[in-house]
Amino acid sequence: MNSESTLVGRTRARPGAFGFLTDTTLCIGCKACEVACKQWNQLPMDDFGFTGMSYDNTGDLGATTWRHVAFIERVADRQGRRPTRLQPFQSHWLMLSDVCKHCVNAGCMEACPTGAIIRTEFDTVVIQQDVCNGCGYCVPACPFGVPALSPLDGKAHKCTLCYDRLKDGLEPACSKACPTDAIQFGPVHALMDRAKARVAELQAQGVDARIYGDEALGGTGGIGGLNAFFILTAPPEVYNLPAAPELPQRRVLPAFLTTALAALVLGVATLLSFWRTKEVRHG
Repeated sequence: MNSESTLVGRTRARPGAFGFLTDTTLCIGCKACEVACKQWNQLPMDDFGFTGMSYDNTGDLGATTWRHVAFIERVADRQGRRPTRLQPFQSHWLMLSDVCKHCVNAGCMEACPTGAIIRTEFDTVVIQQDVCNGCGYCVPACPFGVPALSPLDGKAHKCTLCYDRLKDGLEPACSKACPTDAIQFGPVHALMDRAKARVAELQAQGVDARIYGDEALGGTGGIGGLNAFFILTAPPEVYNLPAAPELPQRRVLPAFLTTALAALVLGVATLLSFWRTKEVRHG
């Protein structure tokens, strides 16, 4: 057994953590989750114009779009041939209801200089709007590109996992509205057990299914796992998800050492050039 296989289905989620399991094999692309999220959180509508890139008009997660159902058309296989036989739930489309991952170790929270981004008692990651100063440091710190600055108030916004509903013992609006139970809410460890059983069931049917959000895939590079994770039937890159994301601070030391080395080399080169120029003048 290799080291990666021991990480499959493993998460460092804290005791009592709540989150989402999004099963893409059950998603029908109805966007009920998007609508419910906007209604409950009173988010403004998106531009309903055609993007020219997809039948999905939302486009991506953003400051006013905290759930986004991506429509991914499978027009050809890896050999360039159009598939003639696919699993019944797929047809020629893959659907993914994307959301903030509420990482076990969140890069956005570590980058926030004002303490506006906190971890709640449900182990979810929330931006406090009355503390956020709109610096935007959280935007590049997220390896999934989730937080975004709003042009309306200049502050960072993202999914709160319906923190206000959780405090009242209610299910988040998106999972409550999902008609196929593609979005499942509950304790992370229980959801992970459910995900492993579902993946085993799909693989027994010949489906190339995998968990995205454990320490083997998606929750890598010091992230420790995702509290909002997914069941995928294609490589993560197909869904515009990084296969091996990592916390940005892991790159700080290598970047510093590289810069320091470059500065040293430049300094030595400058001194040699100065020395040679001096020799020529006094030669």
